[in-house]
Amino acid sequence: MDAVSGDGRGTTERVLTLLGLLQRRRVWTGPELADRLGVTPRTVRRDVERLRALGYRVQAGQGVGGGYRLGAGQDLPPLLLDDQEAIATVVALLVGAGDAVTGTGDAALRALTKLDRMLPARLRDEVRALSGAVESFGGGRTPVDPQVLMTLAGACRDGVEAGFGYRSGSGVRRRRVEPYRLVASDRRWYLLAYDLDRDGWRSFRVDRMTDVSARTWRFRPRAAPDAAAYVQEGVASRVYPHRARFLVHAPADTVRAQVPASAAVVRRRGEDRCEVLSGGGSLDFVLMHVLLLGHAFEVIDPPELGRRCRVLAERLLAAGAVPGAPDGPDAPEGPDGPDGPDAPEGPDGPDGPDAPEGPDGPDGAEGTDAEEPSAAVADAEEA
Repeated sequence: MDAVSGDGRGTTERVLTLLGLLQRRRVWTGPELADRLGVTPRTVRRDVERLRALGYRVQAGQGVGGGYRLGAGQDLPPLLLDDQEAIATVVALLVGAGDAVTGTGDAALRALTKLDRMLPARLRDEVRALSGAVESFGGGRTPVDPQVLMTLAGACRDGVEAGFGYRSGSGVRRRRVEPYRLVASDRRWYLLAYDLDRDGWRSFRVDRMTDVSARTWRFRPRAAPDAAAYVQEGVASRVYPHRARFLVHAPADTVRAQVPASAAVVRRRGEDRCEVLSGGGSLDFVLMHVLLLGHAFEVIDPPELGRRCRVLAERLLAAGAVPGAPDGPDAPEGPDGPDGPDAPEGPDGPDGPDAPEGPDGPDGAEGTDAEEPSAAVADAEEA
């Protein structure tokens, strides 16, 4: 029977937990592991020896920066994958993480990062050769180098500084950051990091990075914002010269289905209302796309947008009140039209309840068919 640790878990379960901890971070000290496992440092040393006996190369270092770390093995760990299975798995994950098939790219990257730490050196060249021969087509995110994703994911996991060249409108500049999280949108990969040169949180498009490297210098974690929310708000509004908030009279799930996540932030405000935050090159642009959603809405801010709504409403009313204009886009012109002598009279005539409607119905185009601002909005980035 397995021995039982102080918290009641068996040795086998404890050793597997230890293995998981070693895969999550580059270095652990003996006291840190003992605290996480609820055992003594002596028990940690015994469990490390058990992992070594199973083929895991657990390395130990002394002094400042020392501790236990999981090294790449000369042989794959027992009972997991043989060489060909490992190569096939890693290549599939490289493609999935780099091209980011919808809903699987972030999971592929997490699995790839774990596998990379255990992959024997003799297999790495073959994996790179095979992954370089694989292409894909169709939708999805902007392709990025999977090795870049792995480097950044490892830096986030290990809490070490990262550096890269970053391409923007002013050229390529070198950036030094404390990486926090990789965030996958419907179109791109982003890195949320603390910019050491600008002394603040920034989000970076991974496809604009060059010469990415992770340093060995570890940093003390800072209080960080919610990664996904920060990046989404930055892409959807913060980078634009004009931003606006609306109260839309429709359920949040309904509006999210109409608007790409990269175009607006949608927050639930009760069962049948939501708040929409978006930005654009002009307030008229933002207003147009909210209008075309097809729901009643109110402007929360900025105040000048409310005044702009009234100006545009008066202009539209004036455009629809031109004397002698036909009643609909399909109404015939001339003396025999609906206003001429041959126009039928009574409730069933063209001005009555049975008059035909225009091609878009009485309320205009449906919101779901409206052109979405994804092309313009999704090209934005947090500098």
